[in-house]
Amino acid sequence: MTKNTPRSFSPLWRAPERAELPRTGGEREVLTAYLDWHRATLEAKCAGLASAQLSHRGVPPSTLSLHGLVRHLAGVERWWLRIQFAGEDLPLLYYSDDDPDQDFDDLDGDPAEAFAVWRREVARAREIVDLAGSLDETAKAPRSAGPLQLRVILVKLVAEYARHNGHADLLRESADGAVGL
Repeated sequence: MTKNTPRSFSPLWRAPERAELPRTGGEREVLTAYLDWHRATLEAKCAGLASAQLSHRGVPPSTLSLHGLVRHLAGVERWWLRIQFAGEDLPLLYYSDDDPDQDFDDLDGDPAEAFAVWRREVARAREIVDLAGSLDETAKAPRSAGPLQLRVILVKLVAEYARHNGHADLLRESADGAVGL
């Protein structure tokens, strides 16, 4: 068996706006820390870009853009934590049955407004998670068969952000060449 030396390890990307991830801790602490880290990663990947760069669809033929990802993830936060888990009676963001891809396709709005909506959704999502008594608590309005636990929703959100942060890597690089944010 060979030993890994410190130089064999991948470097950890550090950014001042992202807290260091916990290496130990309770389940809630770890899940929410990873989710917040991914939220901060999305924000870091969009930082310093002009509106046109944020709305640029840099990976044709895909309609993905950083602006669209922010809109999409605002809708994801609302869907999973506000509508499903908390049972809030709210309209979906950037979605209708007639136009299900408006989050990515309809970028006429200002990216700054999309970020404001996303930040409000994230803030409300954090409140809902903080108020929940346990990760075992189940959704009040699950749109699927059977109960849906808060822990499962948090894992789904971490996975959603991780997937889209991978997209954001490519979009940011195509916008201005920045990598490793």
